[in-house]
Amino acid sequence: MAATHSCFILDAEHIHDRINELSDVLEDCVNQGASVSFVLPFGREKSLPFWTNVAQHVAGGERIVLAVEDAAGMIVGTVQLLLDQPENQPHRADVAKLLVHSSARRGGIARHLMERLENCAKQHHKSLLVLDTATGSSAELFYQNCGWQKAGEIPDYAQMPDGKLTSTTVFYKYL
Repeated sequence: MAATHSCFILDAEHIHDRINELSDVLEDCVNQGASVSFVLPFGREKSLPFWTNVAQHVAGGERIVLAVEDAAGMIVGTVQLLLDQPENQPHRADVAKLLVHSSARRGGIARHLMERLENCAKQHHKSLLVLDTATGSSAELFYQNCGWQKAGEIPDYAQMPDGKLTSTTVFYKYL
């Protein structure tokens, strides 16, 4: 099913142009319980500033944002590659905010985004990717199924949207 979806890079201007679609995806994920840095209540008052900040980082060349559209041309998924790393770590990048709208899940979108992200990382001469996700989440199993290696867990690392503390699992992948 992923082949029926269009995956592309969003520049800063396109993030601003499509900020409501991006906000819809982020709000849906947070309100469905995804641990992606936010707590409830969550709406436009938090999602719009988040995407505005992301656009600034994209404009500065610090990150890449990938998006996937559905057949109707609406953004239903996104992921970010954080390129800006310390001087002694030019070979690596962080992966952040893999988001797929709940209405578009189980169709291969997340895997499609991650495959495209890995290709982008290689084009930017990155050989190591790092990410973290809530321990015990469906995302944890997804990353393992995509060939990521578990480095370990950190207890009580962050709050879930409902405020409960959760551990995080740290993953890495060599490209």
